Amino acid sequence: MTQTRQRPRAARRGIFATVVVVALLLLFGVPWATLVLPWPAPVVAAGTVVFAVAAVAFPFLMFLGHGRGRDWAARTGDTLLGVVWVLFAWSVLGLVARLAQVPSRVVAVVVVAVSVVLVAWGVREAMRVPRVRRTEVTIPRLGQGLDGTTVVVLADTHYGPINRTRWSAGTAAAVNALAPDIVCHAGDIADGTVSQRLSQAAPLGTITARYVRVYVTGNHEYFGEAQEWLDHMASLGWEALHNRHVVVERGGDRLVLAGIDDVTAKSSGLAGHGAQLDAALAGAPQDAPVLLVAHQPRQVAQSAGHVDLQVSGHTHGGQIWPFHYLVRVDQPSVHGLSQHGTTQLYTSRGAGFWGPPMRVFAPSEITLLTLRAPR
Repeated sequence: MTQTRQRPRAARRGIFATVVVVALLLLFGVPWATLVLPWPAPVVAAGTVVFAVAAVAFPFLMFLGHGRGRDWAARTGDTLLGVVWVLFAWSVLGLVARLAQVPSRVVAVVVVAVSVVLVAWGVREAMRVPRVRRTEVTIPRLGQGLDGTTVVVLADTHYGPINRTRWSAGTAAAVNALAPDIVCHAGDIADGTVSQRLSQAAPLGTITARYVRVYVTGNHEYFGEAQEWLDHMASLGWEALHNRHVVVERGGDRLVLAGIDDVTAKSSGLAGHGAQLDAALAGAPQDAPVLLVAHQPRQVAQSAGHVDLQVSGHTHGGQIWPFHYLVRVDQPSVHGLSQHGTTQLYTSRGAGFWGPPMRVFAPSEITLLTLRAPR
């Protein structure tokens, strides 16, 4: 019996190792072939050493950084990942250009120049305070008393290995400048423990809302201390919507604000965690519209037909082009407003970033939703 169990495990490890090796060969090999091979032998030798060292070091940096919590390794590995991803994407386009008879050295120079510009721009985009994206959403069941209610959606702050305490304070100030009625944090607060990211998360306590601030867990909370983050947000004055709801009332009309755990919560093995829409809506007034906060857009498959509007994050809008094509395979929406039966879904690009400190053609956002009653 033991041998029978060990064989599938060994097979899975073998498949995983093969996938990792193939991915590394492609990710580093395509830029190497595009940028290094067209040049004289000394350049090829030096370039080969650089790419080989980077390819070998990368998995160890990621393991130490994200597996063992070494921030210096995470910063290095994440930055390397961003640079090589940009080089890979534009090297693929460069190979297409070479098929069109563009000289290989011209292609190499152009790919390097474009990549340098995009990496520099991407870092600037990732590190700035997000711009405000304003959207009006008409909710058929919304009462006139709640017409014009403003909801700020903040998602994917991802406080992490790079200390962004000043960025966090600036983001909180930008939210407060909007004087919102409701603020929702749609998960993925941080990569790390509460104690590791305490100073970066502290400005969340300064965010104000006329009625309520609510928070749900994202998948990254379940890499570490999900319950601790729920408790910490509660200590900062946020309503932790851990499969529960609160009711907002204005002008005699009511709005249900519900929240569910991330889809990864159940598999985390953490007791009492798992997305439970029925529990979140239990006891909610039946005649009131429901705004559901759920970290991943694909949770709309569970909520469609049961809520009026779902707000989510998770996708980062792809973060670094053209990664959004891969995100779209897993999620029904990458960003913006979409319709799913009788349920509307708003997907935020998120405020921060995960991994590479870059955003390329996927700008960060603080979302200001204005809820409208039907006219």
